[in-house]
Amino acid sequence: MASPHLFQSAPLARAVEAIVAAGGSDARESRIVAGNLVTANLTGHDSHGIGMIPRYVESLQEGGLQPNRHPQIKFDGGALVALDGQAGYGQVIGMQATAIAIERAKQHGVSVMALANSHHLCRIGQWAEQAVAEGLVSISFVNVISRSIVAPFGGSDARFGTNPCTIGIPLPGQPPFILDMATSGVAQGKVRVAHNKGEKLPPGLLLDDRGNPTLDARFGVIEPFGALTTFGLHKGYGLAVACELLGGALTGGGTWHTADRSKKRVLNGMLSILIDPKKLGTAAVFGREADEFVAWVKKSPPAPGQDRVRIAGDPERETRARREKQGIAVDATTWNEIHAAGAKLGVAAATLDRLAKG
Repeated sequence: MASPHLFQSAPLARAVEAIVAAGGSDARESRIVAGNLVTANLTGHDSHGIGMIPRYVESLQEGGLQPNRHPQIKFDGGALVALDGQAGYGQVIGMQATAIAIERAKQHGVSVMALANSHHLCRIGQWAEQAVAEGLVSISFVNVISRSIVAPFGGSDARFGTNPCTIGIPLPGQPPFILDMATSGVAQGKVRVAHNKGEKLPPGLLLDDRGNPTLDARFGVIEPFGALTTFGLHKGYGLAVACELLGGALTGGGTWHTADRSKKRVLNGMLSILIDPKKLGTAAVFGREADEFVAWVKKSPPAPGQDRVRIAGDPERETRARREKQGIAVDATTWNEIHAAGAKLGVAAATLDRLAKG
C-alpha cells in the first residue's frame, strides 16, 4: 500500500479551503470549514477531518448542502431558543448556534438550544470546547439523518446513525473535560479510514449484510452494507435512541425512519443544554471539588500497558500537540478521493498538492 502523505496543518487547510470556495462558499465560510476539518485531524479524529470533503462535494452537487447559510431563529424564549440550520455547513451553523446558546446562558444562567436541519456538524466536541472556553458546562445530544448505519441492540440491520453525545465541563486551572463520543462502538468515519488504509476492525464493532459479526470494514463503506453495533450493548443503544428523540424529534429536525439510502447529504439535529456555574451559585465549590476529584482519579496506579490515567479530552490534546509538530498523515486513498472531489469543482490535483505542501 502507498505511503501516507504528511502535511502541516496550515497549508493543508489552504488546500481544503480552495475546494470549499470552489463549491460556492464565501472566503470566511471557506476558512471556517477548512479550519474545522483540519482541527479534527489534528486532534486525532480523522473520521471527521478532511476525508469528509468528498462527501460534502457530493452533497453540494445533489443540493443537500447549501453554502453561505446561517442559523435562523424559529422560536425565541430567552433561555429557550429553536434554530434552523437551513442545511448550511455545520462548521458555520454549529459555531454560530453555540454562540447564541452561550449568550443566553450567560444572561439567564442556563440555555436550551434546539438546532434542526444543519448539515454535518463535524466534531461535536468543538462546540463543547467553545462553551467551556466561556466557563460553561455543555451537554449535547445529536442525531444523524443520512443512510442508517447502526443496528439496534438485538437487531441485525442498520436503523439509525452514530448519534453522538457530548459533555464539556470547565475545570478551573486545568484543561477541560470533553467527552465526545458516538453511541456506536466506533464512528462511521473511522470505518471509512480503516477501509481506505486496508485495515481490519476490532471484533464486536460491525455486522455484515446478513447480520453476522465481521472484521471487514468494507461492510460499513460500500454495498452491500452491513451495520455498526452500539457501544455497551443495550446501554449504548438506549443512549442512541435518546439522541434520536432529543436531537431529532424534539428539535423539529426529524428522525431517521426510511430505507432510502440514495442521498449524500448528512443532516444533524442537536439539543444543547448550557449551564453557567457562576449563575448557579456553586462555582466555588464546583471548582474545588472538580480539581480534587480529577486529581484523585489520576492518582490511580496505571494498569499494565498504560503510562498514566487520563480524562476525556487528554488524548485529543496530546495528539494535537504531536501532530502540530510532526504533521498530519493522510493515507493515499483518502488524498486521491480529495483530488477527485476537487476535480468535480474545477480544482486541479496539482493545485491541491501545491497548496497542501506550502
